Amino acid sequence: MSDLMPRPPFDPELATFLTALEARGPFTLTTEMLPRMRGLDITEEALDERLRSRGYERRTLTVPGHLGDPITLAVIQRIGRTGATSAVYTIHGGGMMFGHYLGNLDSYDDWLLDDHDVVLISIDYRLAPEYPDPYPVEDCYAGLVWVHAHVRELGIDPERIVIAGQSAGAGLAAGTALLARDRKGPALLAQILVSPMLDDRDSTVSTKQIDGVGVADRQMTRFGWDAYLGSRRAGGDVSVYAAPARATDLSGLPRTYIDCGSAEVFRDETVAYASGLWAAGGDVELHVWAGAFHGFTSMMPTATISVSATEALADWTRRLLGSGAR
Repeated sequence: MSDLMPRPPFDPELATFLTALEARGPFTLTTEMLPRMRGLDITEEALDERLRSRGYERRTLTVPGHLGDPITLAVIQRIGRTGATSAVYTIHGGGMMFGHYLGNLDSYDDWLLDDHDVVLISIDYRLAPEYPDPYPVEDCYAGLVWVHAHVRELGIDPERIVIAGQSAGAGLAAGTALLARDRKGPALLAQILVSPMLDDRDSTVSTKQIDGVGVADRQMTRFGWDAYLGSRRAGGDVSVYAAPARATDLSGLPRTYIDCGSAEVFRDETVAYASGLWAAGGDVELHVWAGAFHGFTSMMPTATISVSATEALADWTRRLLGSGAR
């Protein structure tokens, strides 16, 4: 347990959030909680109004997912935009079990929609445990294939597609990038992996340190991997697309931004993945934010360290996509 093992301290400003969280009492995730956690915090109508007030519009498309079953994509862009531009294909987090494909848009609207005038595409992949591996990652790949095949009607430059995700969404983004490489599918300009959930084996130092503390700890992570993989978790029959930390060949992958907190459960698998990409000759920028817990930029966006992390990603994106001037 974490109280028997030394761990990095939490950033003092971020720690105030954890203190307030702990005051609510212990939290144990159960399967019965998942339906509520899959909802959207606001109505779709309110979300669309908020987008319109900032000059953006959303449309919803139904496309083939894994095995041809229908899945949904949300396409967000500036009202009146024309021509071919960059696209960011986003995958929401939630341990492969919860979250909402429209719930992650606030993470991207400032530094992507405002600064770079991209087409933002968010996928509603199917969730475990009802749809375990390989459904989520195969849905994500199928959606990417559809987007690439329809770049003309979407107004996308096919050479400027970026895949992005946070937490489980980042793990799915990494798995989707591996599928695209191995199947000779759509070429990706870059991948953005924010606090990625990559390793089902529960064997790193950080998983042992962040157990019973923080936001997403060891027990919650185990719960997610059990929902996704069932009895196969930590066994020999898990693909690199489901758990990208298992990949031994990380060559041929796109330019990568990857980050995590020093006080989060995914720290060691994040650093190891970046090291594996470097060993394969990859172009990788890694940040480990001292004292940060999982999801800190979303939960305390105005904290000093959160502002620094957000700006670091925005700076990398400017270097990737250019100034974004319209």
